[in-house]
Amino acid sequence: MIILKICAVAAITAVCALILKSNKSDLVPLCLAAGGIIMVLSVFDYLSESIRLIKTFTEQTGINSSVVKMIFKIIGIGYVVELTASSVKDLGFDSIADKLIMCGKIIIFMVSVPILSSLYSVITSLIDLV
Repeated sequence: MIILKICAVAAITAVCALILKSNKSDLVPLCLAAGGIIMVLSVFDYLSESIRLIKTFTEQTGINSSVVKMIFKIIGIGYVVELTASSVKDLGFDSIADKLIMCGKIIIFMVSVPILSSLYSVITSLIDLV
């Protein structure tokens, strides 16, 4: 199971960070970053399978592909911002991480505006049918 692999990497990273903290404290952020990168890269295989499934679902239902791309862009922005903010918080810069999260939310809102306009056009077309 992939979750056991990820949990093992997290536990090993934490133990290594604790050991390094007492001996070489300047290497702790590098250790934490390496563990985080390994965990994120482990999940990419499952991500490609999910994207393939969503692509077939989109083709079968006739949903506009630009809307699906926009949704993936929003999800990607959220994950990248959260990962970066967590890493910045681990380094002790909470105020920068909070500002990054706020900027990420603003960008997500701006990217989602075309989806809202597409939703509006669908609703108005459904109202016209009635």
